[in-house]
Amino acid sequence: MKNILHSDKSPAPIGPYSQAVGFDKLIFTSGQIALDNKGNIISGEIAEQTCQVIKNLSNILEDNGSSLDNVLKTTVFLKDMNDFSVMNEVYNEYFGTSMPARSTVEVSRLPKDVRVEIEVIAFKN
Repeated sequence: MKNILHSDKSPAPIGPYSQAVGFDKLIFTSGQIALDNKGNIISGEIAEQTCQVIKNLSNILEDNGSSLDNVLKTTVFLKDMNDFSVMNEVYNEYFGTSMPARSTVEVSRLPKDVRVEIEVIAFKN
C-alpha cells in the first residue's frame, strides 16, 4: 500500500503533490528545487542550489527511514547543461561513494525559475 511521506525540514510542495510516496520498502521523491524549509528560493549559482536540493532530499529520506546512501536512482533536471560540471562536483560530494544510477537532462524551464531539480528513488533501511 502506498503511503504519503513528508519532512518538516524540507519545503512544502508548491502544488497538488506530496514530497514523497512510499511503497513497500521504496521511497519515490517528488522533484526538489532550491527552496529552504520556509519556501524561499535559494538565490545563487548552481553549486548553492544543488547543495540545497540535495539537503532537501536528504531530510525527506532521513525523516522516513532512509538516507542518501540508500538512493538507487536519481534524475537531474538542469536549466542549462553548461552547469553540468559544477552540479556534478556538488553531486559527487553527496553521492560519490554510493554511486546511484542517474539521468541528467536539460529542460527549458523549472518551477520558480531555479537552475536545478532532482528527484530520487531510494529504499528504506
